[in-house]
Amino acid sequence: MAVRLLRQLALRPGRAAAQAGRCHPLRPHLHTPVQLGRLVNPQYTRSLHPASPSTTGKAPFFEFGSLASYASCDSTPHIGTHFPSPSAISSPRPQLHLADVLTAPNSDELIRDLATLVSHRGVVFFSKQQLVIGQQKELAKRMGQLSWNLPREKTSGLHIHPVSEETPELGADTSVIDSKEGIARADYRQNVRASAGWHADITFENIPSDYSILKLHTLPPIGGDTLWASGYEAYDRLSPAYRRFLEGLTAVHNADFFNEYAQQAGIKIQTTRGAPENVGEDLTAVHPVIRTNPVTGFKALFVNRNFTRRIVELEEDESESVLDYLFRHVAENHDLQVRFKWEKDDVAIWDNRCTLHTATNDYGDAARQGNRVVSLGERPYLDPASKSRREFLEANKAASNGA
Repeated sequence: MAVRLLRQLALRPGRAAAQAGRCHPLRPHLHTPVQLGRLVNPQYTRSLHPASPSTTGKAPFFEFGSLASYASCDSTPHIGTHFPSPSAISSPRPQLHLADVLTAPNSDELIRDLATLVSHRGVVFFSKQQLVIGQQKELAKRMGQLSWNLPREKTSGLHIHPVSEETPELGADTSVIDSKEGIARADYRQNVRASAGWHADITFENIPSDYSILKLHTLPPIGGDTLWASGYEAYDRLSPAYRRFLEGLTAVHNADFFNEYAQQAGIKIQTTRGAPENVGEDLTAVHPVIRTNPVTGFKALFVNRNFTRRIVELEEDESESVLDYLFRHVAENHDLQVRFKWEKDDVAIWDNRCTLHTATNDYGDAARQGNRVVSLGERPYLDPASKSRREFLEANKAASNGA
């Protein structure tokens, strides 16, 4: 029994799901009660900013059926889907290769469905991908563009990190993730406590990220896993009264430590960072504590220990108490998290509007290297008409039982 348990713990998320009998093609109940398709609310409205009037836009996307023909499995009930090699899960379906998606005849449909899947599941993993940096950038751009459904033109592109140093090979809009150099070392406050590292990418920007794409090409012999947590599930587990309290609040996000690092390293802060609103050296923004993901229409918790400093509407001690609880709420509920064990050339794509993540710095002096591309989305907002993920799934289940 103990040996069997140890073997299961050593499996990567997708394989563990397969061993438990839970690995299967994309599940229909995530889409409609009876088949892959679109479930929309024609009356869905959203506001472009918490202070602006509601504006009717397109309904959120719930359609990603073009991906159902590829080998895949859910990593956990709440977060994570894996597209592994078919042999890893004994699937007759072919493997999904992201490079081929970019040139397929139905490329736009595949990419739109991929973005929708990522926004529903939070993070999606792809094994053994031959995706070069130019293709990685193209995929990030097109995911942001094709999933855009707000009633105004998208003006943001790829993010340029404040302490990014441009290279001829990668450009300024690629972040080097390197255990020795680059962005991973820019936060010189790194702490041995992994719980201190939970964050969503670049929430200190006025226009933060929608999607991030990370490919690791160099790995330590052991360790270096990444964990993601679901902001949807974190919201759903709060009491209704506490949710209502949080929905009236906004929080300050700040990354002054990048300014300090730039000064110590003798480099300049990048003052134009991928969107007209992301300019200057002040790395501070104010966002709602609970936000709506425009792709799904779901509410998500939107604070993180790395960048969220205080809640605007509360006294300092009140703010500290609330944020401390929310940070622990994410870090201590392991069943709203997924842990991914990397292999060479694996790719992870996640939605920063509804997830947080943290690396595991347990590999000593070994090398861990890769490239991350970050697409910029919209100014965060809370739509009062939006629902929670749990409400959506329960309504879907009820509709299915009544069919």
